[in-house]
Amino acid sequence: MKKSFLIVLLVTILLAACTSQASPTPQPTTLVQPTATQPEPTPTEEPTPLPATPTEQLEDPEPTPTAEPSPTPAARVVSFTITPGDSTVTYEVGEVFISDNNQFNLAVGTTAQITGEVQIDYDNPQNSSIGPISVNIYNFTSDANRRDNYIRDNGLESSIYPMASFVPTKIEGLPESGEEGVDYPLTITGDLTIKEVTKEVTFEAVIRLEGDTLTGTATTTILMSDFGVGPISILGILNTEDEVVLTLDFVAKADSPSQ
Repeated sequence: MKKSFLIVLLVTILLAACTSQASPTPQPTTLVQPTATQPEPTPTEEPTPLPATPTEQLEDPEPTPTAEPSPTPAARVVSFTITPGDSTVTYEVGEVFISDNNQFNLAVGTTAQITGEVQIDYDNPQNSSIGPISVNIYNFTSDANRRDNYIRDNGLESSIYPMASFVPTKIEGLPESGEEGVDYPLTITGDLTIKEVTKEVTFEAVIRLEGDTLTGTATTTILMSDFGVGPISILGILNTEDEVVLTLDFVAKADSPSQ
C-alpha cells in the first residue's frame, strides 16, 4: 500500500513537470494608464520694461523754430485832396427878362470854395472811392451883383445855409486796371443836400490821373423846385427856368507820392 502511494506521487510529480515545460505560466499583463495630453501653456508676453529713470534731469530740447508767415503786401491806396481855388462848381440856369422884351439869358455863377477827397486803389481801381464833397455856395458869383444878392437872400438863402454837400453812394465805370493820361468816364450817384433838403442825384463824370494829380469834370441837372429854391420869379422883371445844370471841375493832389 505504501509502495502504491509512492508510485502515484512519483507519477504526479512527473506530470507536473511536463506540464510546466509545455505551457509556461503566462505573466500577468500590467495595464498602462493612458497619460492625458496636457495642453501646452500659452506663452505669457513679457511686459516691456520701462526705461530706467536717469539720475540727472535732461535739459529741455530747444523748440523747433516756427516759420513766420509772409506778410501780405499792403494795398497801394492813395488819397487825393481837392484843392480849393484850382477847382470850381458852376451853376447854369436860363432866365427871361420880361422887362427887356422877354430876352433869354443864360445865367452862370461860380464858386471856388470846394473841399473833398478821392481814394485811388492802384492795385484794384474798382475799390476806389470818393468822399463827401462840400461846396460854399454863399460865394457863388455871376456877372450881376443884383442876381448874386438875390440868390443869397432869397433863392438859395446861402446867407443862412452857406454850405451844400454831395455824398457819393455808388460809382459805376471804374476800370479793372488804370493807366495814366487816359480819360475814364464814370457815373456817380449820391445824395445832394441844399438848404437842408437832400435828394439823390447822378453825375456824369470823366476823370484823368497823371502822376500825383487827379483831374475831372462831373455834371448833373437838378430842379430848383426839388430843393425849394425856385424857379425864381421877380414880378415884371424876370422868370427863371426850373432846371439848373451843375458842373464840378476839380483838381486833386496826392497826399503822398504814388508808387
